[in-house]
Amino acid sequence: MRVYPPTTPPGMIANGAGLVWAHGGGFAGGDLDMPEADGVARALAARGVTVVSVDYSLAPLPQALADRFGHAAKDGVHYPAASDDIVAAFRWAFESELSPGPWAIGGASAGANLVTGATLRLVADVGLDPALVVLAYPTLLAVQPEPDADLRAALDADPEADTFGPDAVLGMYENYLGGPVDAAPLPAVPGLATAEDLAHFPPTLMINGEVDELRVSGEHFARTLADAGRDIVVLTEPGTRHGHLNRPEEAAFAASLERIAARLAALPPDSNPRHTPVAPESVDSRADVSTRASTTLPTEGSLP
Repeated sequence: MRVYPPTTPPGMIANGAGLVWAHGGGFAGGDLDMPEADGVARALAARGVTVVSVDYSLAPLPQALADRFGHAAKDGVHYPAASDDIVAAFRWAFESELSPGPWAIGGASAGANLVTGATLRLVADVGLDPALVVLAYPTLLAVQPEPDADLRAALDADPEADTFGPDAVLGMYENYLGGPVDAAPLPAVPGLATAEDLAHFPPTLMINGEVDELRVSGEHFARTLADAGRDIVVLTEPGTRHGHLNRPEEAAFAASLERIAARLAALPPDSNPRHTPVAPESVDSRADVSTRASTTLPTEGSLP
């Protein structure tokens, strides 16, 4: 993990809010130095937020995927390793003395999937609710519905943005899981959650890309949250393709971070309620999170 203390005068945001953040990268790529991790964390720290950026375990990158993305093939680990890391990181941050205020959790793309699944586990198995869940252009379904006519036309008009078709997304999830998606646990494919599954899900801010086929899965999940009567705000950042938080030169990078910082600043100081685990049997994580209270992850320490 890498910790980013607030850097803006007079320092910490008034409510002392902190954010545990997970970068994207298709479950198999990304690192703490990419703009979607380091750039986001520094920008939020400059707005008074304490940020813990998580260097979670990555899935393998087999040769076929490596060739597609222009990277070298590499070994890795499958679900639930990354999910375990996010759960442990949130508990570590919450129990630390880094920030006195409410702790939120968030991520981008595949990182948004990880924090959504981790939140299901935290609520059901641990009895600890993030104060806010921040989802930037999330992927939440392994098998996506078809985009509507307007989105399909926008993707057809911008072929470089049309990179998340059904086969690509399904292959990404199969690689993450290490097998077929049919029997995947709910935290691995959280877009499959029902309204009943989400009855206790925390308040959520979702920011989607405008010309991004993954927007379909995010909007599907948002509708389910609304059906469950949960607090969900869904925004589409105008003029964006997938991954705009990895492109700080675009105006949308700062715009989205202002939205996130404003929502964090509005959190009540006591918005991390501890409670009896809601329904441990309802979230099959293939991992026992109840024994991770004292887990300490390696950290790079605080950055200036």
